[in-house]
Amino acid sequence: MDTPGGVSDDRVPMGGGLTTGEVARRLGVAPTTIRTWDRRYGIGPATHVDGSHRRWAASDVRLLERMCALTATGMPPAEAALQVSTELRSPDVMKRDPGEVPPRVGARSRAGSGLRLGTVRQECKGVARAALRLDAAALDHLLEAAIAKYGIVSAWVEVMMPTLQAVGRKWESSGERYIEVEHFLSWHVSGALRRCTPIAEVRPGGLTLIACVPEDGHTLPLEALAAALSERGLQVRMFGPALPAPSLIAAVRRTGPAAVALWAQSRTTASPPLARRVSEMEWGVRGARRRPTVLTLGPGWMGQKVPGLLHPPGLAEAVAATEAIVRRQAVAERTDRGLR
Repeated sequence: MDTPGGVSDDRVPMGGGLTTGEVARRLGVAPTTIRTWDRRYGIGPATHVDGSHRRWAASDVRLLERMCALTATGMPPAEAALQVSTELRSPDVMKRDPGEVPPRVGARSRAGSGLRLGTVRQECKGVARAALRLDAAALDHLLEAAIAKYGIVSAWVEVMMPTLQAVGRKWESSGERYIEVEHFLSWHVSGALRRCTPIAEVRPGGLTLIACVPEDGHTLPLEALAAALSERGLQVRMFGPALPAPSLIAAVRRTGPAAVALWAQSRTTASPPLARRVSEMEWGVRGARRRPTVLTLGPGWMGQKVPGLLHPPGLAEAVAATEAIVRRQAVAERTDRGLR
């Protein structure tokens, strides 16, 4: 039995169905978006009495759900509306998973809400729309699909980072608006990176310590690095934000890593003396002493190059450099065993 706000019946009884506001809250989109879809593309209630408010039946809401699923992948609203209208004439199509949309490569986009993404992968538009709607399920699905399709490095460089940067630019230019979107997106990107890291066979050659320098809390790039190295079977110890200098020194002394990656977001937090001190630490038996190779990561190290330290410009370069370091240590360890 229908209640005035229920949508269990495909028909809209007199005074029944959901209001536009109720549908908008249920789907996580703005009421103006739903009205625009109705006015521009005809994706509206099957029955609408002039002079009265729109009332949405179950079948109407399903069409809107399909529109949300299609636009969440980055498909432009006009194209999504055309596909939904086509599916009206093919009921079997409507039975499939609402999110089942072929991936496509797109061009420039504002992601439907003024986010200037530039020329990016089509997936960026869907991620941006899901973030703006605060749609957790859709966002997790899109991020995990990008990682599964492209791998950690490409998903970070070509999907996650451009969208994060677009959201950051949006709130910086809009006062205090959209800060919640940036926090929401960052949290889900972090979760996706941890969940989607495959358990690979551990390769020989020592481990990599990853941490932010003291007073720096920008961990997302390091989480991407940790996930990418784990994806390749490299041993990683991730220490996260603002690791105090004595704790970093203690961790290096306890583990004897092949590489230490230090992130600094700004020049005020970058510490060349700390990086130099870590690079000069030694361990091992006499005649076979080793030191870690230090990778200084992030914009804070620009212009603060320390002789003997590496400064990879991006995630792909950091991964390649770390792999080479670990490979060299594996060779050195085999040589040491042969000499003993």
